[in-house]
Amino acid sequence: MHERAKIVVTNTTPLIALTAALGSLDVLQFLYARVVVPFEVAQEVRAGGFFLVGVDVFESAKWLDVQTQPVVLSPFLKNSLDAGEASVIQTAMNFSFPLVCIDEEVGRRMARLSGLTLTGTLGLLIKAKQLGFPIDMKLAIANMRQHGIWLSQSLIDFALSH
Repeated sequence: MHERAKIVVTNTTPLIALTAALGSLDVLQFLYARVVVPFEVAQEVRAGGFFLVGVDVFESAKWLDVQTQPVVLSPFLKNSLDAGEASVIQTAMNFSFPLVCIDEEVGRRMARLSGLTLTGTLGLLIKAKQLGFPIDMKLAIANMRQHGIWLSQSLIDFALSH
């Protein structure tokens, strides 16, 4: 068994995309000792997210560290990003958690500017597969696309080559 990384703070899209790809969030538990879900992200997932998939899987993953209170956002983050991405970055900064999981480019850019380390859905899948988690990458990508999750061809090629 590999040694799990300590903590990741995750945004909405990776939770929905992982559920679409694999039918569960078990890959997060495989990779991380603690998966922090800001209050705002939990609200977005419970609202059905962007793709109306993943609510039941999210609710059944009792090991997720779902925050019960909204985070107070800096005005800069509040005015630059949606509530989910802003809360991920703010939570990570408030608690000195260095790793965030965000897929959207603007959120990723803001996380980098905030000094955070990044991963995304495909990065998680690649890492988990390299560590022995059973993933059929072609099928996972096909499942995400079937649920309307957009992936660039260069990202798909990258994921399939690892």
